[in-house]
Amino acid sequence: MALEEAVRLLLLSLGLALARAGQVPLLAWSSRSSLWPPLAAPHEGHVVTETQLAALLDTALNNGPHNVLLLLQEKLSVEDFTAYGGVFGNKPDSAFPNLENALAAAPSSLVLPSVDWFAASAVPAFLKAKLGIAPLHVDQNTLQELRLNASLPALLLVQLPYTAGSSLMAPKEVLTSNDEILGQVLSALQSEDIPYIAILTALRPSRVARDVSDGAPERLGRQLLQAETAASPIGYPPESPDILFWASNLSVAFDTTWHDLTNSTFGSGRNVTVNGQTNFTDSELALTYDNVDGESLTIRFRMKNRRYPVSARYWFTLNTVELVRGKSSQDIAIYNATQLTAPSIYSVSCAHVSNQPASGAILVPRNSFASKWKVLLTNFQIQGFNVTGNKFSYASDCAGFFSPGIWMGLLTSLLLVAIFTYGLHMVMSLKTMDRFDDPKGPTISVPQTE
Repeated sequence: MALEEAVRLLLLSLGLALARAGQVPLLAWSSRSSLWPPLAAPHEGHVVTETQLAALLDTALNNGPHNVLLLLQEKLSVEDFTAYGGVFGNKPDSAFPNLENALAAAPSSLVLPSVDWFAASAVPAFLKAKLGIAPLHVDQNTLQELRLNASLPALLLVQLPYTAGSSLMAPKEVLTSNDEILGQVLSALQSEDIPYIAILTALRPSRVARDVSDGAPERLGRQLLQAETAASPIGYPPESPDILFWASNLSVAFDTTWHDLTNSTFGSGRNVTVNGQTNFTDSELALTYDNVDGESLTIRFRMKNRRYPVSARYWFTLNTVELVRGKSSQDIAIYNATQLTAPSIYSVSCAHVSNQPASGAILVPRNSFASKWKVLLTNFQIQGFNVTGNKFSYASDCAGFFSPGIWMGLLTSLLLVAIFTYGLHMVMSLKTMDRFDDPKGPTISVPQTE
């Protein structure tokens, strides 16, 4: 029994190790916008299952074009991007320039760092069943003869090798060669001027080692709140800012149509007017966009700085977040955000700031017009007081120490301790009999009466 138990534990550990290792990335983009809502991207550490992946692809195929380009690599892992590219990393000499440009220029994109590799390997069969056509294998010889029709569905399959024929090539050179093939295919599609959906994934993970010999050493440790952002935060005023603000994703939706304002706010295509005002007790940052769904939109962050005698220090709070549509003073959506608080010498950071229950619903509607809007800010960070230079101070996270999992563990432990204490008390309360029958003594006779 001991041997069987040891074998069972060994197989279980091996299965868990394979499950953790069997993850591949999946990147999708399209020439049509609003195929995936911002909430479609999972949180960090989540492994997308086959059912979840099928739901995401099904949504895109139902609402988007039916010309699908599937770029299927033999082996690929998220470590390839962090080591050799800027999709998940931040390297100037990226091995994926065409892929990164396609993702940046695409009106709609979806990046899934961790997908179960069994689910990823089933993507060709899923697309074949969904579109009802067999895949057409495309290589460099047939690329120039490629002709598509917007009214007819097409499934183009491009297989990208990772190790085949590359024994004398470094992994980065192989990935660069594959990216050049990707660029040629995308150029052919763009010359046809046909709407399409492109999907890049792999059959199995590569698990390559990081190549850090030709550059500065990578920071392999866990980076929490102080990790440097890919884009610099915006500040007001620009020369010597008193307010700093940044988010990796800033999206809003009126009724059901989502608008991604990230690039307009922080990216190279910045198209936002930044205003604000600040003093010792109040701070306000206003972001104005000229054209969001045909009208102007202003997002205001109002912050307060107060001294609390209990802690004997000043704390600032993000009191409200306001969305003003157009020039009407009645179309104002106001949300309370008092959970976002930090000492006034710190910045405040939060993984998700949203009014959606799936993202924690930190923003609480304050008026009836707020229910018509949907707001999502990912990796949100703001500092409204005591700003020094163009960098955030130490970040105080909005997440509480006691998460739901910790509370469940504590309550379960208390319940088990209570059961153990009660059982121990019952055992300690047992008493032995102080009298026993003498088997050698006279027996007890009970006379019978007729």
